[in-house]
Amino acid sequence: MSFETWEMWSYIVTVIGLPLAIIVFLYEQHKERNNEEDAVYQLLSDNYQDFLKVTLDNPDLRLFSNEKTPQLSEEQRERMLIIFNMLISLFERAYLLLYERHMTSKQQRRWRSWEDYMHEWCQREDFRATLPALLHGEDPDFVDYLRSLAAEHQ
Repeated sequence: MSFETWEMWSYIVTVIGLPLAIIVFLYEQHKERNNEEDAVYQLLSDNYQDFLKVTLDNPDLRLFSNEKTPQLSEEQRERMLIIFNMLISLFERAYLLLYERHMTSKQQRRWRSWEDYMHEWCQREDFRATLPALLHGEDPDFVDYLRSLAAEHQ
């Protein structure tokens, strides 16, 4: 091969190969970011399923009722408070990992499922009543967000 041929191939690589390599790299980065977001969402969903198992293990607390559970013993109140604390921790984690002011449609779909869970729990009277104590020390933006959801159900 002559010098001119090598020079032509170097121009081809520079003009076509380099931009193509950059495009492939950016595509792979985007795909990896989506996979990471999917993994985070799946992990949070698995944690919520585990939380639901805890609620099922405590049927006496009637945690799936929107009304306040009447006449709880001291031990039941303590279990309920612990369960609500677990829930707040899970909601805060979901908020910090999934919520953004400007989201893609896929991110919005993921977030709306968590927002639905939050709405469901904010309908519960004793959950709302316990919120001030539960939210103490939590992320300020999360606190504002959950308080606004709870206010919709008063």
